[in-house]
Amino acid sequence: MTKSIDYEVSSGNVFRDLGLPNSDELDIKANLAIKIGQIIARRGLSQVKAAAVLGIDQPKVSAIVRGHLEKFSIERLCQLLTRLGCDVNIRVREKSKATRGRMRIQIAG
Repeated sequence: MTKSIDYEVSSGNVFRDLGLPNSDELDIKANLAIKIGQIIARRGLSQVKAAAVLGIDQPKVSAIVRGHLEKFSIERLCQLLTRLGCDVNIRVREKSKATRGRMRIQIAG
C-alpha cells in the first residue's frame, strides 16, 4: 500500500500562498532583510558593530536579522543596504495590458 502525500506548489511568495495582504511588499522586505543579515554574517560583524555601520541601534539590527520588519519600510531597508556598500536599483516598467502591476526584487549574488 502506498501513501500519497498532498502538497501544493508554491507561487514563489510564501506570503501570497498564505493569503496575506500586501504579500509582494512582505516578500520584498523579507528578501532585503535576508541580504542585510547575510552581509553582516559574511563580514563577521557583531550586531553592535553592524549597528554602527548602519547608523541605527543594535535592537533594530536584531529586529532585521530576526525578520521583525513591521517598523521598516522597503525604502529604509534599501538605504541600509547602501550603507553596507550595495547598489540598489529600482526599475519601473509599464505593462502592455491595463492590469494591476506587481512589485518584485531580484538580489544579485
